[in-house]
Amino acid sequence: MRKLLAVLMVCVLAIGTLTACGSKDGGKSDTYEIALITDKGNIDDKSFNQGSWEGVVEFAKANDITHQYYKPEDASDEFYLASIDLAVSGGAKVIVTPGFLFEVPIYEAQTRYPDVKFILLDGEPHTADYQTYETKENVASILYAEEESGYLAGYAAVMDGMRNLGFMGGMAVPAVQAFGYGYLEGAEDAAKELGLADGDVKVTYHYTGNFDETDTNKATAKTMYQEGVEVIFACGGSVGKSVMAAASEADAKVIGVDVDQRYDSETVITSATKGLSASVIAVLESIYKTDSWDKFGGKTTYFEAKNDGVSLPTEVIGDDKADAFDRFESFTIDQYNAVFAKLVDGSVDPTRVIDIEDAGGVATADELVNGLNLVKVQVEVR
Repeated sequence: MRKLLAVLMVCVLAIGTLTACGSKDGGKSDTYEIALITDKGNIDDKSFNQGSWEGVVEFAKANDITHQYYKPEDASDEFYLASIDLAVSGGAKVIVTPGFLFEVPIYEAQTRYPDVKFILLDGEPHTADYQTYETKENVASILYAEEESGYLAGYAAVMDGMRNLGFMGGMAVPAVQAFGYGYLEGAEDAAKELGLADGDVKVTYHYTGNFDETDTNKATAKTMYQEGVEVIFACGGSVGKSVMAAASEADAKVIGVDVDQRYDSETVITSATKGLSASVIAVLESIYKTDSWDKFGGKTTYFEAKNDGVSLPTEVIGDDKADAFDRFESFTIDQYNAVFAKLVDGSVDPTRVIDIEDAGGVATADELVNGLNLVKVQVEVR
């Protein structure tokens, strides 16, 4: 019965899966050497899928390698595995999977397909019950120092003059938690540098419990803005679309996440980005160019400020003369470069993990204040 279900799922995916043009023969090939499996989103989601796919396309086109993406019919381990099966049957030798939702599927796929190399972004392979973690030699597990990127966002907001901040995370998974912790610490350090009084910076801190664009999420953001929040760090995939919609109506500001989201809305003043495209290219180069897969295979590699894995955007795509900091009131690229250098040399080391009692990962205000040593920043958790 299990085999029959798997076959049926692959058949469904073969009919319904969305794919992208871009193979080396203009789409005429029946096989594709590099494959990307999307999570719940599309490759134009302005987030994880798009950033990862752009890396695949850039490398594959430059090196004349066939490439394809596959979109599962449903966001579940079974359908992710079925998509991987489909990609392998389609000739994939390298499969890129963007996001923690692939941790369990890759745990199984790494054994099922020992000759296929997997690039797992933002996650580490483990069993469904989280009891066993194992990254086999054919898997490169890539993580990002979200706490550093979040730190830069919080620091910039306060240095720019904002004193009433918001944070809307999706689910309280490690990456989103780290973004939020860094955001608070960046705000704290900026407040100290400016000599602000204790509690002068206020942060409304909230997890939506999903990564979706919904009326509820828009209403939550709208309420925050009505209460005086000047900027919300929208850290939850499509949650950001809800926040941008609310910000547009309130004439307020947004900080984007994962990729540069300034192109999605005039409300986005900056974004806490991950080097998704760059990290994908780096691992693909280890396979095809430098014969150094062992640098990544079988282990977890962090991309951080030291290796350009996280940042705020410093360039505007398509305009070399544009100022990527033009949506700030006063924060400049020189100030940014100075604080970024502190992350690179280690003189600033934001916190990634704190002690939390809640099994779901949602910290209380006291846990945030005590765990992050906040004095200048006052936190309200909703």
